Amino acid sequence: MKKIWLALATFFGIGYLPVAPGTYASALTALIVYFTPLSSAPFLALAGVTAVVYVLGIPAARESEVRYGKKDPRPCVIDEVAGQLVSLWFLPRHPGYFIAAFFLFRFFDIFKPFPVNRSEALPHGFGIMTDDVLAGAYAMAVLLLARRFIFS
Repeated sequence: MKKIWLALATFFGIGYLPVAPGTYASALTALIVYFTPLSSAPFLALAGVTAVVYVLGIPAARESEVRYGKKDPRPCVIDEVAGQLVSLWFLPRHPGYFIAAFFLFRFFDIFKPFPVNRSEALPHGFGIMTDDVLAGAYAMAVLLLARRFIFS
């Protein structure tokens, strides 16, 4: 069972890439959504996938903490998958929006504005997953505001 959790935590090996595994996991997530029916599915479908990734990501992230002996180890990228999914909520299937969602999510994930930075302290995998979901929510909010007030 530990191998299954670690496979999920590393997004099936993406986390083992030597350079920027979180960035690769985010990019792959955006590409998967863009090129599958999820990009045009009702909101609840994408939200449901996000919820499943989040819920399964918590024990996977916890297992990666145990395996690597530290909080939020580098190979654990399932949190980037969940956060990137959130950043894509409510967006039309358009390359510009998906590219913007990718860059905004990475920005908020790296710089961690409040309360993203505080959520990292949550225990047992919750912190790993929650800070990225909040970063994704920031990216989504910026994109929705831009879409409403700039691109309308």
